[in-house]
Amino acid sequence: MELRKMFDTRSGFWLLMSIGVLSVVATVAVIVFAPDRDVNYLTFASALGFPMSVILPMIAILGVTSEWSQRSGLTTFTLVPSRAKVISAKAIATLVVGVTSMLLAGVFGAVGNLAGSAIVGTDTVWNIGLAVAAQIILGNLVGMAIGFTLGVVFRNSPAAIVGYFVLSFVLPGVLILLAQVREWFADLQPWIDWSVTQEMLFTGEISSAQEWTQLASTTAIWIIVPLAAGLTLLRRSEVK
Repeated sequence: MELRKMFDTRSGFWLLMSIGVLSVVATVAVIVFAPDRDVNYLTFASALGFPMSVILPMIAILGVTSEWSQRSGLTTFTLVPSRAKVISAKAIATLVVGVTSMLLAGVFGAVGNLAGSAIVGTDTVWNIGLAVAAQIILGNLVGMAIGFTLGVVFRNSPAAIVGYFVLSFVLPGVLILLAQVREWFADLQPWIDWSVTQEMLFTGEISSAQEWTQLASTTAIWIIVPLAAGLTLLRRSEVK
């Protein structure tokens, strides 16, 4: 039911549709505009990755906030009084949509790589290993988890979306500036700036125990703690 609800609203439907549309557009753009030497799977994956990293968190946000913005919460919680079960179902549905979307994007990239190398007359290059691909998927799932968390905390679509863009584009710049003017903060930044660890996931650079610990630290700060607080508030909030 939660999966169906993610497709029922116009915003959710067109966000999901945009994944397929933008995947095709990005694939064609690489074939048309990329230099012949750059027609490889990594280039296609990078082109497909940017729109995915923005759209998937929006889907996660709307998957939670739709109950409040579309006023369907009364019906949902009347049929299923356990809010924990409802939120768990939303989390599972969000995960399914995210993984499926990334797999489809990977297929688009593979088809584009085969077609692109054939068109330009170069050898087909598969320069992303399974370990790197797994980290890219994990990076997108972290982004979706951030969106899901903001949806739970704010329970309002505009506020959660604005919050996500602030966390993604404003806060990293502030932290980078702080690291430049305060030397003591430069070493601390990777432990609290989730954009740093996410970028490392997208490039497949996390390999050491310290880097994985930094990922765990940013996950705890930006996902686990606020999600726990948001779930507590959600279970006590009045549904109108």
